Amino acid sequence: MTRSSDQLVFVPLGGLGEIGMNAALYGFGPEGRRKWILVDCGLSFAGPDVPGVDIVLPDLHYIIEDRANLLGIVITHAHEDHIGALAALWTSLGVPVWCTRFAAGLLATRRLSEPGAPKVEMKIVEQGGRVTIGPFDIEFVPVAHSIPESNALAIRTAAGLVVHTGDWKIDPTPQVGLPTDEARMRALGEEGVLALICDSTNVMRDGVSPSEADVAAKLKELVASAPNRVAVTTFASNVARLRAVAEAAMAAEREVVVVGRAMDRVIDVARECGYLDGIPAFRPVDAYGYLPRDKVVALLTGSQGEPRAALSRIAADDHPEIALAPGDRVIFSSRTIPGNEKAVATILNRLARDNIEIVTDRTQLVHVSGHPRREEMAKLYGWLKPRVAIPAHGEDLHLAEHARFARELGVKTVLRAGNGDVIGISQDGARKISEVQHGRLYQDGALLVGAADRSIPERRKLSFAGIISVAVAMDERGELAGDPEVALVGLPLAAKDGTSFDDIVADAVEDLIEGLPKGKRRDPEAVRSALERGLRSAVNEEWGKKPLVNALVIVV
Repeated sequence: MTRSSDQLVFVPLGGLGEIGMNAALYGFGPEGRRKWILVDCGLSFAGPDVPGVDIVLPDLHYIIEDRANLLGIVITHAHEDHIGALAALWTSLGVPVWCTRFAAGLLATRRLSEPGAPKVEMKIVEQGGRVTIGPFDIEFVPVAHSIPESNALAIRTAAGLVVHTGDWKIDPTPQVGLPTDEARMRALGEEGVLALICDSTNVMRDGVSPSEADVAAKLKELVASAPNRVAVTTFASNVARLRAVAEAAMAAEREVVVVGRAMDRVIDVARECGYLDGIPAFRPVDAYGYLPRDKVVALLTGSQGEPRAALSRIAADDHPEIALAPGDRVIFSSRTIPGNEKAVATILNRLARDNIEIVTDRTQLVHVSGHPRREEMAKLYGWLKPRVAIPAHGEDLHLAEHARFARELGVKTVLRAGNGDVIGISQDGARKISEVQHGRLYQDGALLVGAADRSIPERRKLSFAGIISVAVAMDERGELAGDPEVALVGLPLAAKDGTSFDDIVADAVEDLIEGLPKGKRRDPEAVRSALERGLRSAVNEEWGKKPLVNALVIVV
């Protein structure tokens, strides 16, 4: 029985208007006393707009402030954009995490490999299982995706049934793990789905995503036909792909050498869960050099051009134990994530320069997406028959097209939501009620800093125009007590006329100080301000850019 003051709300804190950083709250109860669950807690990877930062996390300040009412975290699957922020943020939340065995295994191995990572309290749920967390009855419905044990969540409250798809596709032959449970989805539709929060990633693509079985067949063909070494790079978490490579190697009487710690961790967990049953143990890296060229398949990390990963080091001829030679075949069994194009292109060009054969998904079916295309989405909508659709997991373009598509499919209420929106869901439909604090946190070395932290814009400026540091000693009369000390970082050596910027800056320092009235010269703050403004202007006249300037004025 529900009270008139009870309300079901959906509050995305990441993952809407962007790919990655998935984190969504569901709340039930009267305003001010709602009980919450957090679905997923993922990261995204930083772009060039945040120099020095590798990882971006969702700002969970809103729920951290109300964590007394947070009952738990529920994980749909084990990709980094769904679990990757837990290590950094779990201690601020301190609640149990419900997930499948495979996700729990990856979280545990990550903790062991990262000093200082917290020991997360985990509760294991089987696929198809149900758990009750306060007012929420949550069913883990199996879906196919590019990692084992992916689930949609059927979230029941007194207000009705909401289906949160997570990442999914319809693949009857996923090679590893369970396919999307059509029968269970149809049954949920008959029960009555109030709202569907659905993956939008591939809504721009018509038809149906190919199957993992199709990729496995092509890999088997490519490994069998290779005259020399074969190296395959793919996402470390794609256990179906790892198994397909291993089976292709077995069929061609080749041995598999695994290169990359991230892949080692996933393989260990996959073996524990039975997903690599029947596959012989892989060979260690030091076996590579002893195997004949036509008897080895190297399974490599680094499909996204990561500079410290195996493939990048091999392409740069910088790996201590693995090398490739002309005539070897490298298969990119992956897609390039937006933002990684330059890094991947660098590897491709290095391999091509060394006359190494390259196979990508542009020429062969060596990769398929783990997300649904339009025909698959239409099937899911037909099975579930939701009254409300809220597009999720996509950039704004994807969300807008998904909303239009859902209306075409006849959904009564379609709502475009954004991160931070508080969406009320009821039998009358859905509407935006308010907005809460949301945003991004940056993993900056050992620290978490907010998007507004001054270090980020300062680094952007540094990368664009460098920095001038000047130290000046003045006596009590406002006269220079010695030669100014000047250091330039990131500026060109000389201006167009050949004058060095060291000389330009040094002359400008003396001119600026001499140009100040005597009264201001006795004011260190006035001297500092004049130097910083004046040096930016002087350099801008010669270069067309204004560097950062830090001036230190000491009275002696």
